[in-house]
Amino acid sequence: MRRYAILLAGILFIGVIIFLCRPSSHTPIVCEEEDVRYRLNDSLSNAISDLPTTQKMEQYIERWMSRNNIRGASLAVMKDEQLIYCKGFGWADKEMEQPAEVGHIYRIASASKLITAVGIMKLCDQGRLTLDSKVFGADGILSQFTEIKDKRSENITVRHLLNHTSGFSRLKGDPMFRIADIMEWEEMDTTPTADELISFQLGLRLRCEPGGMAQYSNIGYLVLSRVIEQISGMNYEEFLQTNVLWPAGCYDMHIARNYYEERYPMEVKYYGHDSEGIVSYDGSGKMRPREYGGNDIRGLQGAGAWVSSAVELLRLVASIDGKPDVPDILSAESIAEMKDIKRKGDFALGWARYTPSSGTLIRTGTMSGTCAYIEDTAEGISYAFLTNTSNYRGATFTNSIGRMVHAAMDRVTEWPNDRNLFVAVPHIDSEAKADSTNID
Repeated sequence: MRRYAILLAGILFIGVIIFLCRPSSHTPIVCEEEDVRYRLNDSLSNAISDLPTTQKMEQYIERWMSRNNIRGASLAVMKDEQLIYCKGFGWADKEMEQPAEVGHIYRIASASKLITAVGIMKLCDQGRLTLDSKVFGADGILSQFTEIKDKRSENITVRHLLNHTSGFSRLKGDPMFRIADIMEWEEMDTTPTADELISFQLGLRLRCEPGGMAQYSNIGYLVLSRVIEQISGMNYEEFLQTNVLWPAGCYDMHIARNYYEERYPMEVKYYGHDSEGIVSYDGSGKMRPREYGGNDIRGLQGAGAWVSSAVELLRLVASIDGKPDVPDILSAESIAEMKDIKRKGDFALGWARYTPSSGTLIRTGTMSGTCAYIEDTAEGISYAFLTNTSNYRGATFTNSIGRMVHAAMDRVTEWPNDRNLFVAVPHIDSEAKADSTNID
């Protein structure tokens, strides 16, 4: 009997423990911040933009892709800060037979500079930086660089880096894409860090006084990445995500990884335009494709390393355009400053081109395996177009993308005016969808 009493007591004790440890209906469930975000890429699909009025546009895009051997692409269209159309075309990964969906993310190459510029302007809004702050020298932001061949480099300001007037020489090419050569020249055994690349650049004489004629500079935006880290005390990617991208509603933008096996969920496969390959950036001496191991894509940082979807790029643009519907993440003064071109031939801050007469801003990006084209207009249609395939024409190919998209959109009989995909995903009626696919 004593044995049974002990057994019963044990059962009761276990029952009490289970009761006390059970989830209470009054206990709130605590989620990580990332778990409760509204993610555009996860909420949208190609089917949402299966519209009769855009079919001729889509046929035009598909024919252009076929002529240029573009494996996959994504187009997002915005009108008055409302996302009205978004769709993927072709293949995200042809070999895996994975169709391109609107939620796929792509390397955006030099379009990354826009993100970096917004990060700098955010620091200005926070009162932690000015565009006229000196970057190098004893009183500069990056005063740790003490071996400077040309003392004029100590006059480089943040603004000079943003609008490509730093005066940095390209006598030995673009150091961001000559990693293997720099390792040989400098007798290095390991891939150079960002600071080592900047030191290499500072070991060259300037081609002109800072503030002189503009010349496109990737290394300048690598320096800006280090400026952001120095001022914020945070990792570059972390600062941009927490202070710029997440507040703008962009939760699936990341610094790229170098190899196919390392790609992010929903990241496309990249297709270069040549099959020769180059010596790997990692010092192994192996020949690798430019898009997968030939170049150090991740090492580009703020000059060209971000991945994004087309829709999240437009969401960022809507957050820095000064228009009323989508809350801006920058002050009106900073937004205006980014478009303030003081001399003919200069670049806008972060943007590639600005046309004051029309209010049109353009940002492009291209490298092996990808192309990006963003156009924001003061009135009318804005769009982002991304590809996972490059072209032998290099940077000039992006101009043909702009012309192609305009020609394609001219074939749209009517854009939807009763929805905003940024904030609401419409219900897809299967019967209506089936009917629309039968329209000529």
